[in-house]
Amino acid sequence: MPIIGYGTWKIPHNVCADRVYQAVKSGYRLFDCAQDYANEKEVGDGLKRAMDDGLVKREELFVISKLWNSYHHPDNVEKALDVTMKDLKLDYIDLFLIHFPIAFKFVPFEEKYPAGTYCGDGDKIILENVPIIDTWRVMETLVEKGKLKSIGVSNFNGAVLMDLLSSAKIRPAVLQIEHHPYLQQPQLIKWVQNNGIKVIAYSSFGPQSFLELKNPRALECKPLFEQEDIVRIAAAHNVSPAKVLLRWSTQNEIAVIPKGDTPEQLAQNLQVNDFDLGAEDLAAIEKLDRNIRFNDAWEFAGLPTFY
Repeated sequence: MPIIGYGTWKIPHNVCADRVYQAVKSGYRLFDCAQDYANEKEVGDGLKRAMDDGLVKREELFVISKLWNSYHHPDNVEKALDVTMKDLKLDYIDLFLIHFPIAFKFVPFEEKYPAGTYCGDGDKIILENVPIIDTWRVMETLVEKGKLKSIGVSNFNGAVLMDLLSSAKIRPAVLQIEHHPYLQQPQLIKWVQNNGIKVIAYSSFGPQSFLELKNPRALECKPLFEQEDIVRIAAAHNVSPAKVLLRWSTQNEIAVIPKGDTPEQLAQNLQVNDFDLGAEDLAAIEKLDRNIRFNDAWEFAGLPTFY
């Protein structure tokens, strides 16, 4: 799995296919997708165009998708995967993650897809009694069928992950989590890496991705691009603040999946490993930890996933 990929969250439908195509053209091979992002058809269009044009072969790509909360029941896991494979125009997925350790009531695909937080009754969140291991068992069979190359989890805390590991036949290959200087989670990351599980960071730029969503915590935080220590470190290395934030993760063997809207951003985000942060740099960034989480299920579903 490449350590630098292209994230597709919040890419608008009308530009998504072109941006994915340009990302392939720029050298990206890892693409992070999800059913809940509601743009997998467009991602698939971009990938197919790139393959049809000879820019890349399927086996050179590493495509990630995520099982949404509405499809945890064993009867629905493969059906949801089939929708994703059809949308992405692929006959297998390299890595399939459980998006959240939360099972919503199933919503038929023809009623609404992706379902988001809709559970069939207005704005009311309705949970379904589905143990994580039941969902995982089906995902294991999908590896055996060849539809999935590997499986993993996202937004799991340590206790839930430990419980899954106690019963899993196929161990999670990856844990994807929110990770940036304001939310560093060093204990979780150390334990996960020591147990042979790779970590992928999302929202590496902290509040940046959540400003347009009017996230209260994001609006109250100083943007990391303007944070004094980050700016100082960037100037010392003659790089951008964005490059410092991405290198901070990759230097700790954590994969990153930033977006890029322009060819310049695409190139810059892909070339973050051409310098190293020093011990003083790392110590300064470590002091920025505030345990501030922007993607919190308590905010959108009233669920204490991380508490």
